[in-house]
Amino acid sequence: MSWDFFVPVCVGDLVKTGGINQYVVQDVVSPKQLPSHLKSFKAALRSQGPLCILEHFDTGYTVLQHCHKVDMSVKEDTLELLIQVVSGLSVSLPSLLLNASLSAPDRKEQLNAVKMSVFLLCKLTETLESDSYRQSIVTAPSKGSKKGKAAGEGLLQWDSERETVLQALTQLLQLDIRSLWSLSLVEEEFISCVTCCCYKLLENPTISHVKNKPTRDAIIHLLGVQVKKYNHLLGASVKVIQLLQHFEQLSSVCAQAVSVWSTEYGVKAIVGEVMREIGQKSSEELAREGSGVKAFSSFLSELGTLVPDTMIPNISVLLTHLEGESPSLRVAVCEVLGEVLVRVLSGDGLDESGKADRDRFMDTLQEHLHDTHSYVRARVLQVYTRIVNSKALPLNRYSEVMGLAVGRLMDKSINVVKSAIQLLAAFIAHNPYSCKLSSADLKKPLEKEMAQLRELREKLQENAPVAVIKASELWAAMEPELLLTVRAELEPTSEGEGEQQEEEAGEEDDDRATAIQIAQFLRVNKYRNAVRLCVRAHSLFPESEMFSSLTTLTPETLLETLALLFKGPDQDTSEIREDLPPTPQKEGAGDGGKEGVEESELKKQEMLVQYLRDTESFALQVERAIAVINTMLYWKTTSVVQEAVQFCVTVCEFSVANSLTGVRRMLPLVWSTDAAIKDAVVQAYRRLYLNPQGDNTRAKAQTLVDSLSELMVDASLGTIQCLEEIVQEFFGGGSSLQSTVVQVLWERFTGKRETSSLHRRAAVLLLGMAARAEREVVLSNLDTLCSVALGEKVTEDFLLARDSVITICNITDHVRQSKGPPFRLPQDHQLFTCLTQAIAEGVVMADPHWQSFMEQAVRLLYFLAESPDQLCSHLLQRCSRLLLDQIAEGGEMLANKDVSQLQGASQDPEEQGEQVPAVSCASLAQLLSLCGCVAFWQVSHLERSVSSELRRRRGETEEREEKAKGPSRKAKQAANDSSVEEELGLMGASAEDTEAELIRKICETELLAEENLLCSFLPLLVRVCSSPGRYCHPQLTTAACLALSQYMMISPSVCEEHIRLLFTVLERSSLPVVRANAIIGLGDLTVRFPNILEPWTQNLYTRLSDENPAVRQTAVTVLTQLVLKDVLKVKGQVSEVAVLLIDPQTHIASLALNFFNELASKDNAIYNLLPDIISRLSDPERGMNEEDFHTIMKQLFSYITKERQTESLVEKLCQRFRTAKTERQWCDLAVSLSLLSMCERGLKRLQECWECYSDKLTETGVYQPLLSITAKLRRGAKPQLKAQVEEFEKRLTAVHTRGLENVESSEMEEKNRSEGAGPSQNTTTHTPLPNKGRGGRPKRGQAKPSVSSRHDDSFVTPKPTRKSSKKAVITFSSDEEEEDAVMAESETPKVTTPIARTSRHARLRH
Repeated sequence: MSWDFFVPVCVGDLVKTGGINQYVVQDVVSPKQLPSHLKSFKAALRSQGPLCILEHFDTGYTVLQHCHKVDMSVKEDTLELLIQVVSGLSVSLPSLLLNASLSAPDRKEQLNAVKMSVFLLCKLTETLESDSYRQSIVTAPSKGSKKGKAAGEGLLQWDSERETVLQALTQLLQLDIRSLWSLSLVEEEFISCVTCCCYKLLENPTISHVKNKPTRDAIIHLLGVQVKKYNHLLGASVKVIQLLQHFEQLSSVCAQAVSVWSTEYGVKAIVGEVMREIGQKSSEELAREGSGVKAFSSFLSELGTLVPDTMIPNISVLLTHLEGESPSLRVAVCEVLGEVLVRVLSGDGLDESGKADRDRFMDTLQEHLHDTHSYVRARVLQVYTRIVNSKALPLNRYSEVMGLAVGRLMDKSINVVKSAIQLLAAFIAHNPYSCKLSSADLKKPLEKEMAQLRELREKLQENAPVAVIKASELWAAMEPELLLTVRAELEPTSEGEGEQQEEEAGEEDDDRATAIQIAQFLRVNKYRNAVRLCVRAHSLFPESEMFSSLTTLTPETLLETLALLFKGPDQDTSEIREDLPPTPQKEGAGDGGKEGVEESELKKQEMLVQYLRDTESFALQVERAIAVINTMLYWKTTSVVQEAVQFCVTVCEFSVANSLTGVRRMLPLVWSTDAAIKDAVVQAYRRLYLNPQGDNTRAKAQTLVDSLSELMVDASLGTIQCLEEIVQEFFGGGSSLQSTVVQVLWERFTGKRETSSLHRRAAVLLLGMAARAEREVVLSNLDTLCSVALGEKVTEDFLLARDSVITICNITDHVRQSKGPPFRLPQDHQLFTCLTQAIAEGVVMADPHWQSFMEQAVRLLYFLAESPDQLCSHLLQRCSRLLLDQIAEGGEMLANKDVSQLQGASQDPEEQGEQVPAVSCASLAQLLSLCGCVAFWQVSHLERSVSSELRRRRGETEEREEKAKGPSRKAKQAANDSSVEEELGLMGASAEDTEAELIRKICETELLAEENLLCSFLPLLVRVCSSPGRYCHPQLTTAACLALSQYMMISPSVCEEHIRLLFTVLERSSLPVVRANAIIGLGDLTVRFPNILEPWTQNLYTRLSDENPAVRQTAVTVLTQLVLKDVLKVKGQVSEVAVLLIDPQTHIASLALNFFNELASKDNAIYNLLPDIISRLSDPERGMNEEDFHTIMKQLFSYITKERQTESLVEKLCQRFRTAKTERQWCDLAVSLSLLSMCERGLKRLQECWECYSDKLTETGVYQPLLSITAKLRRGAKPQLKAQVEEFEKRLTAVHTRGLENVESSEMEEKNRSEGAGPSQNTTTHTPLPNKGRGGRPKRGQAKPSVSSRHDDSFVTPKPTRKSSKKAVITFSSDEEEEDAVMAESETPKVTTPIARTSRHARLRH
């Protein structure tokens, strides 16, 4: 073979004349001739094998040239032949490559065959891939049609064929075919031919789909062979970057490819190359690429999860992007760091380098918890969550990261808050400290261990050696300074010093004592004294061996002697050693083992104390997080609420202190309208309480009851009502634990199992909740309830009796809303006997819980008993008789005593003497409470039970009559259907009116008739309420006031007769509880008789400024309900509610805030009230300080969001400047204007009203707020608006600095000059006044006269009117001085505003 095949850059290059011995295509046939040539190609393949490609290359090339013209079958045949050729070469080449004697012609022949076959197969694959993609785009809109199916069938099932092509190429290239080339250097064009085909396939948009995974894996492995064997590393890294820049969907595919190349093919350098390419991208390049940045980020994140260990050596090149502008790249780098920390740099086996890298990466992550972009902050928190879940966070960082996470709970971004909650939940779930985290429980153990640690330290200090340094070491340290002292002392001395030496030496007795004294001087650094004493000792003790060396007195001999005395001789001289202080070695030698044990115990104790400190710190941070997250349970964002619910469940499972608070607080969310939130709460309670763990059914039921009982203990009424919904769902869901749970509850209630009174009450309440789903749970055990809770020992525990009555109420029709005949028990039933007996016995007792029991018991009597009015009548007689018996037993007659008087027991005044028998105030108060309760439930019984029963019976009667009518009657009805329907409608309405009138007549005439026992107590109630000085007992006054309000519910006549008295009590009572109860009663009366109470509304609003916080709280709660339910019309008095926004009691301020939040949901409600509120709050007589006024207005103006409302308020407030009298009012109005969300139209209206406030601009309090409006408008304003704002600002500043008159004069002069006016013209101008003519119309920009000059309550933009010669006095109804609180008949409001009723029947509070 004399020619060589060179892989061309372009397909068309093969038909051109090439170089010497270069193959050129000679025979390009027409498309029509291709089938015959393919047949010969196929025949040659069978006969000659894969080398036939050398002769039939032109046929394959022709298919490439005419690929758009030939049929699909021709392409299919060509592809099949080329696959067979490549596969054949893969089979035949291994034996040839192993043959060392392969001749050069044969090698060239095999090489040309490989090149030709691979070239044709790769190019044909690229062509078919392009055709497939193009065809899929064309057929996509007609998916499912016959045309689309036909087109799809003609695509050659390309998805499956692609994998076959790739496998054939991989088998061939895996062989060592490099030996076919000269010097084993494979030409670049051949490699590019294969790799370009692979990258072309990767560009398919669907390559990342799951169905294409085999094809994707085949491409990655083929490229892996190229990278490993054919030096394609640099080319692959560059191509990966290009693919990411142009195809965002390939990020995960490229990450998988790089991972496979580095792990399975061992080419780890590819990871570093790709990371360097990304790391070298500048911020400008990334800003231009757009989608490429997202692809880079996804690629890095994915690669970090696949090969984190391989990325560590080159991770520094990525850290530069942490300072870049791209948030997604910052997130990607942080996620890579997180994966490295979790999978590589974790555990205790790290070396120093690994620990340093770990700390550095942790510091980097912590910095980006405060990143400027919320997306980065949220993702970094998620990275930390993964680190904590993997237990890869070092213990010494727990506290710091925990604190940062708690701080992120205050973030403005919802996603950050959610991620912070998830991280905190992970901290708790995987904490290394304790399964129960309570700072209160940890405090005592910590104090105990700290005390023990102090004892150990003190013990070790007592046993510590005196010296801790050897004598030789001390001598070496002191020798230089001592030498200087010796030289100084050996100089001639003065007489004084000589005398001192004699005195010092004279004190010594012998040479040994002198030696000891010298050593002591040296130890306390008295070098001069030691040297002098040593010199003197030689003269005193010349025969002593210790000083014998001083015969020749030189610095050297003196130092030797001092060293001998301080350190001792080299040999063991016991005489001196006994006298010298002991050295540390000698002292510690005997106790070394004991000290070692004590030091070991000290270290253990220090570690224990540090562990407890860390645990306590962690628990405190968790409790701090709980306090914040509990407030998020009522956020408007559903996802945050769900995360908060899950967090509450987690902390409850770990018994964190105050965790039950969050669990109880989220309970009302079972009533949420958001199904996701409701489901989250229900699932949370199921997880915590309704899915107990245990070995058997009994143990599970016991655990469930224990959990629910803990939740019920000290729970509020609202919490219990919410819990009913969840428990009812459990008992109605058919759980296998139901019967066992009920059995355990009855055992607890009856006392068969020893338990506390609180848990007994919880058990009976839980039984009542079960009775809502299944009545027989309680109904079949009524005798048990009566005997245990309402029997002989009822007076010992009225709380248990009350809760038992509540449980029995759950089987009544009023709770279960039954539509059938009423379920009632006979009067002689044991239950009613027990109830009346308990009530009667409790009247004469001083039990504080009797009141709540009595209320529930009377309620049950009216719900469940036949003829409850008779039962209650007998009950009142019995209680009255008990009080009379109490008086008779006492036998004392007292007069004018500060006690309550029993009146009304005898209707004959002649029977009463001047002195009346005294009775216990508490007993009388309880009797009056019973009277009021009976009166209330009697009315409720008539209007609910009796009325509904009348309707039911009427319905049954009509139904029977309908059935009794014959067919003839039905025919007549069919003939005149419409008239009959109308007649029946009128009949129904007439019947309802008749029933309602009957009930009203009974209430009006019979309930308080003389023969009715209720009437007997009314005079007593009136006397107690009207004589607070005489009847001053708090309990009695409270009970009488509340009972009187309940009596007033009976009829309008009773209400009108005593309404003035009740309001007098409200105004004049000195007891806060009486005032609070009066407000509640008046609220109920407002609902029942709105027309009677309407003139007294102002008196209710007055209580909002009561001095007692409890009264204010009650007032705002009642008024909120009345206003939001449209019972009361909202008027200017609502300004009193606004004042409560700054109440010192936070719970009252939150109630006021809730009032306005709810009021804002009504159309224009706050907008209509704002002008009146501003007028009342800025009134000088109120004396509100500026800061409080600003706080209130800031909250109220936050509800004004509509542009039209803002524009209108600007005009109204500007007009108010004209009637404002004081500078403080001007400032308040200016501040109010600045709080509006000003827009372009608002600015225009502000400019039009210039004349209203321009003369006040010299005041800084007016100028500064208006100037702040311009600052707000300038932000993000368009050029045209910005110019208007700047012009307005200049005008404001000019008037403020120079005054209005000077500014207007200069403007007028400039205007006249520009018009060419002569000097004789008058240039003096004044502030324009409103037109005085009748028909005159003010010009644009000129202020219109305001109606508020006559009356401040109206803030409507006034129409031009004739100017009044006299200013009207501005007054409000709330400003009028009130007379004496005891209102005379003439002072009672007479003018009423009728309020339309929504129903024919009066509605009572249930």
